[in-house]
Amino acid sequence: MAKVTAEKNVLVLQGGGALGAYQAGAYEKLSAAGLEPQWVAGISIGAINAAIIAGNPPERRVPHLRKFWDTVSSRLTWPPLATDRNSRKLFNETSAALVASTGAPGFFEPRVPPAIFMPPGTVEAISLYDTSLLKATLLDLVDFDLLNTGKTRFSVGAVEVATGNLKYFDTAHHEIGPEHVMASGALPPGFPPVEIDGTLYWDGGIVSNTPLQYVLDGGFPQQDVCIFQIDLFSARGTIPQTLFDVQEREKEIRYSSRTRLNTDYFKLIQSMRRAVRRLDGHIPDEIKSTFDWKVLTTFSCNSAVTIVHLIHRRAVYATQSNDYEFSRYTVNEHWRSGCDDVERTLNHPSWINRERPKDGVLVLDCTKDTPSETQI
Repeated sequence: MAKVTAEKNVLVLQGGGALGAYQAGAYEKLSAAGLEPQWVAGISIGAINAAIIAGNPPERRVPHLRKFWDTVSSRLTWPPLATDRNSRKLFNETSAALVASTGAPGFFEPRVPPAIFMPPGTVEAISLYDTSLLKATLLDLVDFDLLNTGKTRFSVGAVEVATGNLKYFDTAHHEIGPEHVMASGALPPGFPPVEIDGTLYWDGGIVSNTPLQYVLDGGFPQQDVCIFQIDLFSARGTIPQTLFDVQEREKEIRYSSRTRLNTDYFKLIQSMRRAVRRLDGHIPDEIKSTFDWKVLTTFSCNSAVTIVHLIHRRAVYATQSNDYEFSRYTVNEHWRSGCDDVERTLNHPSWINRERPKDGVLVLDCTKDTPSETQI
């Protein structure tokens, strides 16, 4: 097989609230290795991270990611008194309760007066928190003029409230503003829907918490691509022991969004597309002239795709509130985990020795068996 040469790099960022600091840490290490993306696609918190990446020149991306995560974690900056499992669970739950009652700086705050006192039919009546803080934060940290130049393609998914349809806003087709990013992260009933061109949108994670399928369907059909799929929820986990465990496990399964199923399906489709391209030189002219063959060749390609799974794996002391636990200590922990997983991946023999896949698709998950006292 041929060695890997020029590739387009793509970041695919899943939703997951406070867990999104893992993506920031992963990006920091990818950037340090020279693996800057040509396309960034995100859902929910992944959309916010993606906007900061695509909306800044490379030298400002990590500092602005750090500024965002330092801001949203600034309400609780002291560490836990102890780090054993029970102490960390108590610390995490206390931190999450603080966020639920007071909000996260630069992100959201409790609605005053509460939704129950607001006129029915208004966005204020159907959400617990006010996210206007996030708009100011995005305008401060994201250069939307730069983002819309398309130097780094940017895509975010949101759901139409009235139809339930998932829609992607993409700099290849749309002029993007802070409202598109906010719509992608407008998870009900906490956050209000966001209006764009007269239509209300909620968080894209309601339908699919990862934009992987969108990237695979409309990516670079004639170019080799390396997709770094940075997930915040793992579909694999442990059997629940308590009702609190049930909530956590259900959330993991729901928001992992069938990443591996999408990957396996794409491997099959890509193999078929490449087979059609190989057959093209051996098909008689009378078959080539048929409508059916023309349809097949429209979808044929010879590109190779590498999909690198980077998956945040739950710590043994994590709780069902880990996606809204914004303490500085835990946020920094997630950030370091992202750094560590990328470092392990880029130093893994499977990455170092990889070759252009003969069947067109290579899937790598170099950290799934990494032993850790804090991971499962």
